[in-house]
Amino acid sequence: MTRLVFIFMMLLLNVSAICGAESGQMSVANGVFLVASPTLNDPNFSQTVVLVVEHGSKGTLGVILNRPTNMLLSEALPEVRALKGTSHRLFAGGPVQPRAMMLLSRSKEPYPDMRSVFDHVYVGGTPEVLERMISRAAPADRFRAFAGYAGWAPGQLGAEMREGAWAVLSPDNEMFDKDPAAMWPESVARLQAPRVISN
Repeated sequence: MTRLVFIFMMLLLNVSAICGAESGQMSVANGVFLVASPTLNDPNFSQTVVLVVEHGSKGTLGVILNRPTNMLLSEALPEVRALKGTSHRLFAGGPVQPRAMMLLSRSKEPYPDMRSVFDHVYVGGTPEVLERMISRAAPADRFRAFAGYAGWAPGQLGAEMREGAWAVLSPDNEMFDKDPAAMWPESVARLQAPRVISN
């Protein structure tokens, strides 16, 4: 497999911080979860939960939270010595730029080259930052590494939501502690609007 390269979110999508409603439901904004409808058959997004890391006038960008791969992060990034012997998995973040990698972390303070998504959750990073995360992380700190991301052009996500493809849940920084396999069914159960997602 081609080695993954780190990407800076600022370079991926230069969107403004202005967040507005995409539909009559809860507004799409940085940090919210997009929960795929059970009727969404697109194999890229079937039964997924996506964390929105950027949303603004130029589009929306997120990472799929519940698709761990079979690849160890130490195999994907052999040059990061701190990963040797660890069991961290690489997650498939989405269909866009699958050979590019980004980090998502939960920590009291941001690491260098990372920026806030919502309450103590940050995105971005470099191999050096990953080394620091692994060697200096506090017990409550967590991180995940994603290959690829999900992206929507301006207006595209709103149109999909109006068709019933997605519903929105409020941010939850306990996502790092949850079993990825349980994340989608638990998110569907949390939704308070059965008219948005129905079987």
